[in-house]
Amino acid sequence: MTAQLSRARRAAVLAATAAAALALAACGSGADGPSGHDAHSSPSAPAKSAGGHNAADVTFAEGMIPHHRQALEMSELAAARASSAEVKTLAEEIRAAQDPEIRTLSGWLASWGEKVPATGADPHAGHGSGREMSGMMSADDMERLRTSSGAAFDTAFLSLMVEHHEGAVEMARTQRTEGAHAPARTMAEEIITAQNAEITRMKALLEE
Repeated sequence: MTAQLSRARRAAVLAATAAAALALAACGSGADGPSGHDAHSSPSAPAKSAGGHNAADVTFAEGMIPHHRQALEMSELAAARASSAEVKTLAEEIRAAQDPEIRTLSGWLASWGEKVPATGADPHAGHGSGREMSGMMSADDMERLRTSSGAAFDTAFLSLMVEHHEGAVEMARTQRTEGAHAPARTMAEEIITAQNAEITRMKALLEE
């Protein structure tokens, strides 16, 4: 009889211990630990695309590369055709800023598994974005630069480059709003700041 009571007590103790363990586990499931609700609080949050970029980043890079290339082409003409020292200095500054950006943009596209726009490709094609790049010069505009010199070149260069820069600023603002890649958004901010400042300078030169 005593043995039966002892076995009953042990069974009761084991049952109480198991119940206490279950209660503790239930309390722990509500904590902010790995098994808590907070660890899975956003199951429906949209995942970022591979590499932390999105379609807007790709469009920005694919568009800005030929846009910058055309600005370099325009600036290279200024070295031999411009008469104004200010225009020549501005053209050199544009080349110094935009050439490294082309290399950076190309590197991003390559790292994302995207094609870098070929040199000499139609700069108005839009590169699959479904829209033309703003501010791009037409063939007639470029011919006008190639066939002018002196003061006529200076005026044409400044007028066309203002339009070109305004297009780049528009593209950069779209990237700032829609892009996901932090370095590309930073570049967009730098383009907005630098090219708006150059637009102000060029407009002042046109008024002289």
